[in-house]
Amino acid sequence: MNRNTYSWPRRLLSAILVAVAAAMAPGTQAAEPSSCTQVRMADPGWTDIDATNAMTGVVLKALGYQQSVANLSVPITYEGLKKGQVDVFLGNWMPAQGPLVKPFVDSHAIDVLHANLTNAKFTLAVPDYVAAAGVHSFADLAKYGDKFGDKIYGIEPGAPANQNITKMIGDKAFGLGNWTLVASSETAMLTQVERAVRDKRWIVFLAWEPHLMNTKFHLTYLSGGDAYFGPNYGGATVNTVTRTGFADQCTNLGRLFKQMTFNVDLENRIIANVLQNKVNVNTAAREALKADPTLLAPWLDGVTTVSGANGLQAVNGALAGH
Repeated sequence: MNRNTYSWPRRLLSAILVAVAAAMAPGTQAAEPSSCTQVRMADPGWTDIDATNAMTGVVLKALGYQQSVANLSVPITYEGLKKGQVDVFLGNWMPAQGPLVKPFVDSHAIDVLHANLTNAKFTLAVPDYVAAAGVHSFADLAKYGDKFGDKIYGIEPGAPANQNITKMIGDKAFGLGNWTLVASSETAMLTQVERAVRDKRWIVFLAWEPHLMNTKFHLTYLSGGDAYFGPNYGGATVNTVTRTGFADQCTNLGRLFKQMTFNVDLENRIIANVLQNKVNVNTAAREALKADPTLLAPWLDGVTTVSGANGLQAVNGALAGH
């Protein structure tokens, strides 16, 4: 045999070793399917999810992905995740959504990927002048039913928090069996709160943090609702959930979404910039990310662009260009 009989396998082996070494290099990701370049997300119309979706959009665009956001109610969002029509939802508030989400988790219809926010809260609240008159807990509501009009103001129909209120009324808990839930939307509910505060009328409503309402109004969160909203004034964790298998199919995106973690102050700044200063939410998100560059390094650790370039450098470069 001549020398060339053996040289071809050696060249092939060298090429394989080079490819393996490149694949094992720090910060690289396996190629994702082309379907991963479009990231489908959901928004129930909540300002906090507007903010987190907008920050995510800034990052995804810089990495070369396309984000689409559909305005969907929470129940429809979970059905969309189950059917593979939605990829990612950043608004799994727990424990408020516990009863709704449990069947999806138990049947492996969705994946709970990551806790993206802690130290949030979500329960009933009243204006401070109502608290000063004696309403500090759920147990105080019934004796002032006439002042409240026997009504609790909630958000969009079908929302898990509304379902908790409906169950509470159905259970006749706290003497509220003859009360009514007024379901509308976040915006409509807060319009009612604003009018009530202006006229010093009594109102009890769903409240949560992060949200501008905490600075726009002087609120008192009600204690005693643990059975329906969880302890510590509805102390909440917000999770990132995805359609089943998303993080395994889209490994680079899976890494990103497992690492994106927000905080109450960050979200409050964006919400305030949007609602008070009338800044576009995408602009507000970019400004917030530029103002706190330490956020991006842990988010983008080991994450690349669609083409395989350094993700952190790409996002920082995109932010610097605005």
